[in-house]
Amino acid sequence: MDVYGQNDAVDSNERDEVYTNAVKAGKRTYFFDVKATRNGDYYLTITESKKKFDKDGIPSYEKHKVFLYKEDFEKFVEGLNDAIEVVKAALGGVLPSRDDSEL
Repeated sequence: MDVYGQNDAVDSNERDEVYTNAVKAGKRTYFFDVKATRNGDYYLTITESKKKFDKDGIPSYEKHKVFLYKEDFEKFVEGLNDAIEVVKAALGGVLPSRDDSEL
């Protein structure tokens, strides 16, 4: 049986992975992976992984992934920082007013 290209895919995946960082947070693990395209551009994937168990106790992982491209970094960080500030303020007792016109 011919398995043409199988090793090429593995080598390609290793080549495009530039950086990875796993952050364990409670029941979840977040993976931050910087990858390179064939054109030499970079992008970030953020993966949330949560261990689940089925009715027989067999573990599996539920994963959610976000692809973040370089042209979106600044706006993404602004939005994330804004949301974090709202959470911090709410924890301090200051509830934000919701202005639907900003959506």
